[in-house]
Amino acid sequence: MSCKCCANNNEIVKMDRDHVWHHIFQHKIFENQDPLVIVEGDGCMVKDIQGREFLDAVSGGVWCVNVGYGRESIAKAVYEQLKQMPYYAMTAGNIPAIKLADKMTSLLPNLQRVFYSNSGSEANEKAFKMSRQYFRMKYPEKDKYKIIFRERDYHGTTIAALSATGQPERKMGYEPLVPGFMGIPPAYCYRCEFGKTYPNCDIDCARALEHVIKTEGPDTVAAVIVEPITAGGGILVPCDDYFKVLQEICRKYEVLLIIDEVVCGFARTGKWFGHQHWDVDPDMITMAKGMASSYMPLSATVTKQGIFDQFLNDPGDKMGYFRDISTYGGSAGACAAGLENIRIMEDEELCKRSEKMGNYLIESLKELESMSMVGQVRGKGLFAGVELVADKNTKEPADEAVIAKVNGEAAAQGVLLGKMNRSVPGRNNIITMAPALTISKEEIDRIVTTLRNALEKI
Repeated sequence: MSCKCCANNNEIVKMDRDHVWHHIFQHKIFENQDPLVIVEGDGCMVKDIQGREFLDAVSGGVWCVNVGYGRESIAKAVYEQLKQMPYYAMTAGNIPAIKLADKMTSLLPNLQRVFYSNSGSEANEKAFKMSRQYFRMKYPEKDKYKIIFRERDYHGTTIAALSATGQPERKMGYEPLVPGFMGIPPAYCYRCEFGKTYPNCDIDCARALEHVIKTEGPDTVAAVIVEPITAGGGILVPCDDYFKVLQEICRKYEVLLIIDEVVCGFARTGKWFGHQHWDVDPDMITMAKGMASSYMPLSATVTKQGIFDQFLNDPGDKMGYFRDISTYGGSAGACAAGLENIRIMEDEELCKRSEKMGNYLIESLKELESMSMVGQVRGKGLFAGVELVADKNTKEPADEAVIAKVNGEAAAQGVLLGKMNRSVPGRNNIITMAPALTISKEEIDRIVTTLRNALEKI
């Protein structure tokens, strides 16, 4: 029997089939096909264990390898830091974490404090805990603990983050969920829940927040959390006035505004952070994915100084501070990756590149709207969605099987596209794209041409 450390490709695939539990995947399929095993990446290209090359239009499958594959300088930065000092808990500081926090607050001048963790789910959990404890210390006579989320937004896989997620199919089977979470309608102009058309709509989807706050009781609501652009729920870009209305309501009722930048942050949409497309001043921001371009796991919850200050109390008060920890949050190696990742983005002006190439991508995709199956193309920067329909007049969503066939055909042509996956019953009909920010015009042309060919073939 051969040594497993020297296993050949077929043996590796067998090990995968026998032992790995893949994320959000029906393994019954592997009775008739091999699992995909990615072994190499360079720029926007990846190669699987069989030697097949693909243009990755989804930056690692879940929109996170923002600076592209093969960044030797990030690997070296992590290696050097791990040699010098691999780990100490964030009960103490480490130099990369300190420098990265300073850098983050320079990119977000209205926010002053950085709490590290490992993933977007965890960063949002911290935000919920901070919100609840903040108000319980500020107003001991009240109980402002409820969190309002937006339908179709995704905030994570842990049980509280899932409770704050507006995607029913992600929640099914995991009930009972955490009490104290309730939703408002999505910012979805293409399928307005109020049957109106912007700008003649009074932004009812945002004003619904006030109704929920008043219904629940203003003295019970701590925070509202939204993505700048709804990501996994369909690439939904809010109208220009949306965040102005949302923020006015939050300030009226002293409700914290948390913006989940896990997907949209770090130049994905053509700005450093997605919310910067609008005039909005959040109380907290959560981030992950592009923070280190997933070369290392890293996330953060970044807050205003006033929130942090509420946790400054007499050291004799054993409960008067934020009693939370993340074992690997702020790991020195991960923060070294984050620092080098940001240096690359700045030196190569990837925000500007994302805006420029994103405009080209979306303009090119817009040409597909002449096709009978394409209901709408939307997005910002290098973050785009193509909504497929069975009927353009009624906007009847295309069946999920059709979406799967389109993406399967694109993969057969060497391009990996994304799609809504177990989100909204009967409405998982959007194809998604979020390539590395280094993508070339020629690679964008290939993505669009491949998608067109796949749609025509289907």
